[in-house]
Formats: sequence, structure tokens, C-alpha cells
Amino acid sequence: MNKRFVAFAAAAALACPAAFAQAPKSIKMQSTWPASNTLQEHFKHFSERVDKLTQGSIKIDPLAAGQIVPPFEVLDATHKKVLDGWHAIAYYWVGKNPAAALFAAPPGGPFGMDHMDYLGWLYVGGGLQMWRDFYQNDLKLNVIVWPAHPSSPQALGWFKKPLRSVADFKGMKCRQTGLNSEVYAKLGMSVVNMAGGEIVPAAQRGVIDCAEWVGGVEDLRLGLPGVFKYHYTPGMHENNSIGELGFNLDVWKGFSPAQQEAVDSAVKDTFISWLTRWQKQNADAIEEMIKKHGVQIRRTPPDILIASLKAWDEVAAENSAKSPTFKKVYESQREYAAKVVPAKRYMFPPYSFAANYYWPQEAAKPAAGKGKNN
Repeated sequence: MNKRFVAFAAAAALACPAAFAQAPKSIKMQSTWPASNTLQEHFKHFSERVDKLTQGSIKIDPLAAGQIVPPFEVLDATHKKVLDGWHAIAYYWVGKNPAAALFAAPPGGPFGMDHMDYLGWLYVGGGLQMWRDFYQNDLKLNVIVWPAHPSSPQALGWFKKPLRSVADFKGMKCRQTGLNSEVYAKLGMSVVNMAGGEIVPAAQRGVIDCAEWVGGVEDLRLGLPGVFKYHYTPGMHENNSIGELGFNLDVWKGFSPAQQEAVDSAVKDTFISWLTRWQKQNADAIEEMIKKHGVQIRRTPPDILIASLKAWDEVAAENSAKSPTFKKVYESQREYAAKVVPAKRYMFPPYSFAANYYWPQEAAKPAAGKGKNN
């Protein structure tokens, strides 16, 4: 036999590792998102990456909300093996334990952290293990979780009337969810919890005066520019929120080590690739909202942002006093932020500095007719 042929055959064998040489595993996962939502697109992209990185040995069926179980039952359904996995966001589970909100990156960053800082707390500062311990030990769920879609920063929300200060919240009926509803209730809002699909009809009937959803492309797809005139951004309630995906723990243990590594890589790869696309989609959506729908996009008054952080501090303190787990996780986030946030402030110039130089906002431009020495 030709020696070159033997060498070529050996190399080909090495290029097709036995790690993936097994019958494909069919995995059923379900999200809490409608099929039209961009977060469902993240879910699909993750499934495609797993398929490619495992050389087709793991086939994930990324089902949309309600296809097997109701949207907010996906976590329990995964625990019970009705589903093999789920795709959602942790603050949906505050009814089980308020500490769940901390694993979605709570208000204020937390403590000024951005997406990368928060991922640092998860992967470097021990946060991911705390998250997994929380689900497995506190909630007694047979699951394993990862950080997924970075669906933030999110806008303050949509309003039928302009805002001047936090005093304008008094008496407003507004759609809010989770611990965020406690924050805005402290600021005077009458908060209403409802699914995203109910927001537009509720606003049309006058049931609510304002609503928080996400911002950008998500709000455009939901139809919010058709029922509200004023869109205020940013907000402090979800300026750094991160979603989740996970598997039943037995399903995860059934993957080979190489498959587990591939899934872990797919999680991180999808985080970056989806976020970059989403930011462009948001930019296009904002332009369409202004030019096509006549939406007035305004900066949130600073006193509202400060008041919301103070209210969150109160909510966090109240929950820390009631829950040792909440206190432990929240203090871990504070400790990590105390190191990375001040250091980053020294190293990174403010985003607005160069942005205002190249793309000054109308309100920041000098008044017409005034010289630079006036």
C-alpha cells in the first residue's frame, strides 16, 4: 500500500474524532418567547451552533413559548423532564425566590457593572456556580444553567404624556414585572403585571398609561409606537440584564465531555454574535420609530434615574434582610464590582465623550447666533 495514502488516512481519522461518533441526540428545549421575538432568534442561533460544533451529534429543537408547556412553566418542565431544556430570564422566577432576580443582572448594573463586568462576576468571580447552586440547592431543581442573551440596556419605557420629574409617576398605571414593580411602586406608580402581548390592547383601552418592555426592535415589533407617543431612555431597572438557558441535569450528564465543551463554546459564541446584530437592529428600529411613526424619543430626567436606584437599594435591603441567599449573592456582586468598576472608570473614557464629538445631539449644540466667547 502507498505510504502516502496510509499517512493521509491516519490524518483523516484524527480529523474526525470519535468523541462525536455516536447516534445524534434529539433535544427538545422551549423558550418563554413568542416566535417573532429576537430572543427566539438567539435561541435558534444557539441551536445551530451546537449542531455544528458537535458535528451533528446534538440536535436541539428550539421551540417557542407555549409549544409544549405554558411560557412560565419551562423551568419546572425541564426539572420534570417534560422538556430537556429551557430558554428564559431568571427574574421570571422571583415567585419561587426573590434572589432569582440577581442572576438576571439587577437594577443599577448591579453596582455600575456593564455586560462584560457582570460576565466577569459570573465566570471569574464565582457567580455562575452560585447561580447553579441556587437552582439545585435552594430551588431543588435538577437543572444546570448558563448566561444567555444580553437583552439590554433597556429603555425606561413608553408614556402617553411627557415626563418632567419623578413626581409625574404618581398615579400612573404602568406595566412592570418582577422586583422592578416593587422599585417603581416606591416611586408612586400603580404597577400592573401583564404579558407583553397584552400591553397594546391594554393601552388602547386606557387600562395602562405607560409600559416597560425592552426598547428598540422589540418594542417596534410589539407595536408600541402605535399606542404611545413618548419613549424615554435609558432606564436603570434593566441596564445590564442577561438571560439564561439550561438543561435538565441528567440530560447534561448524558453528553460526552467533548459535547459539553461544544455546548459551553456555543453559549459564549452566541452571546457575542447575537448582541452585535441586535444593536444594529435597535439602531434601525429607533430610526424607523422616529421617521415613520413620529415617536418622540427623549432622555430620561436624571432625578428619575437617581430615584430608581435609591428605590432599588431599599428593595435589595428588604430582600437581603429576609433571605440569606439574596444577601450572599448581592454582597458577592458588590465585592466584585468594588474592584472592577472603579478600575474601569479610570481606563475607559465615557461613551458620551467621543459620541458627542462626532454625533452631537441637538440639545447639546450651541444656540444659533452665539459666538464661542459669549
